[in-house]
Amino acid sequence: MGLPVAEFNDAGIHLLGASLAGEETYLVLPELNLAFDVGRAPREVLAVDHVFLSHGHMDHAAGIAYYFSQRMFIDNRPGTVYVPAGLDGPLQELLRIWAQIDGQEPAANIVVARPGQDVPLRRDLIVRPFEVNHPSRRRERGVVRALGFSAIEVRHKLLPEHEGLTGPQIVELKTQGVPITRRVEAPLVCYCGDTAPGDFFELDYVREARLLLLECTFFDPDHIRRARQGNHMHVRDLRDVLPKLRNERILLTHLSRRTSLAEARAHLRRELGPDVDPRLSFLMEYRRRRPARGPRPAP
Repeated sequence: MGLPVAEFNDAGIHLLGASLAGEETYLVLPELNLAFDVGRAPREVLAVDHVFLSHGHMDHAAGIAYYFSQRMFIDNRPGTVYVPAGLDGPLQELLRIWAQIDGQEPAANIVVARPGQDVPLRRDLIVRPFEVNHPSRRRERGVVRALGFSAIEVRHKLLPEHEGLTGPQIVELKTQGVPITRRVEAPLVCYCGDTAPGDFFELDYVREARLLLLECTFFDPDHIRRARQGNHMHVRDLRDVLPKLRNERILLTHLSRRTSLAEARAHLRRELGPDVDPRLSFLMEYRRRRPARGPRPAP
């Protein structure tokens, strides 16, 4: 049975997902038609056309074959999965091997995502990959094993010197080849995947996104070494990280079963003081409520 689905709504951002370290992580933005990581490919992920895979660990990537298979089964377009360099070949091989078991290889689009190279999804929306600090045990030259992603709204605003001009005047300038607009980027949602602290927190499209999805796996004071060994965040890291961030909201993800939500909140207060940053909360605090059942009909 899958994890309970969390549903988060704030400042015009609608997010569905679940995250539990070692078991499953997927985060879906339905209105943006994209997902970060695939988990076991629940129906929330199957509904979107673009999946951005942060890295290849099983709890984040297990559902890749099922994602493509189920979209073929329901007569939908294959969809596209964007992956770090070095994972495209193994994933394509996985689909070929699975076809030997299933009897049919689904249509699949697997595209390499590279740090700093924007992926255009719509005229007004791009996703920008960036490298995070979660290397695999097997290091290869030129291979990026883990990525974060920032979904960025792109706007084009009229240059100040052209404000007040009439429509025909602006059209005339445009026909003359005169620049009339400037590009403005508004980071919406940033997902850091699994990572230890790194320089990427200095990137504007990370620290200024309206919503930051930030992994924090370890909370017990005795687990700092484990966090460092696995390239994960420990709650103590938030002391140094939070002052750099300008995000409106920050959702902590990837909590493990060794720490309950109540225990995690207590550790958070101990590390950050009683006045915990009001931007902070845990993704799985927003578990979607099941619709209430009505009264049973009279016999």
